[in-house]
Amino acid sequence: LLAEADVVIADRLGPRDLLAELPPHVEVIDAAKIPYGRYMAQEAINQALIEHAKQGKSVVRLKGGDPFVFGRGMEEVQALAEAGIPCTVVPGISSSISVPGAAGIPVTHRGVAHEFTVVSGHVAPGDERSLVDWPSLAQLTGTLVILMGVDKIGKIAETLVAHGKSPDTPVALVQEGTTAAQRRVDATLASVAETVRAQDVKPPAVIVIGAVVAVGPPASE
Repeated sequence: LLAEADVVIADRLGPRDLLAELPPHVEVIDAAKIPYGRYMAQEAINQALIEHAKQGKSVVRLKGGDPFVFGRGMEEVQALAEAGIPCTVVPGISSSISVPGAAGIPVTHRGVAHEFTVVSGHVAPGDERSLVDWPSLAQLTGTLVILMGVDKIGKIAETLVAHGKSPDTPVALVQEGTTAAQRRVDATLASVAETVRAQDVKPPAVIVIGAVVAVGPPASE
């Protein structure tokens, strides 16, 4: 699809190395730099998709991970449908699976975890906007993968422990996974808040909580 594109609207976290392979005539629009401010950014992206498509151009929306896992892919599909513009959705591999895998962490493992749960951590436990049942998550025995949760991990860990998770539960934070800057930092629920501060862990990072963290090779730092 990229080979046939006239316009590519790319996310900051998308596979941007692919952009270097595009022919010179292809217009590349950085979605992170679309104006109107943060609140209006999605509406502006939707409008850009529609405007270029209505000009008869082949438009590719290049995202990272999977467009329907904590992305706004469906909002874009809905906007295109309302404008009468057909589109094709290309499934991706969610960072909730690919980033732990790149760091040597299996989200499931025979005899260790028969389930994994993917949660958005962008809203802290206790926030009235949260749609996550954190007390119930604390009762699960499988793997917990948290996206967008670096700055909330202290509160998340505290809540999980308060509702029954062992403070010794292993935690791994994989920063900038699958890129040249990837690094893994290990901790426990009891120590993760301090570890994030001490190791200066920054977004984007995928957080893995559970026994699977100890199955593969440990962090190399």
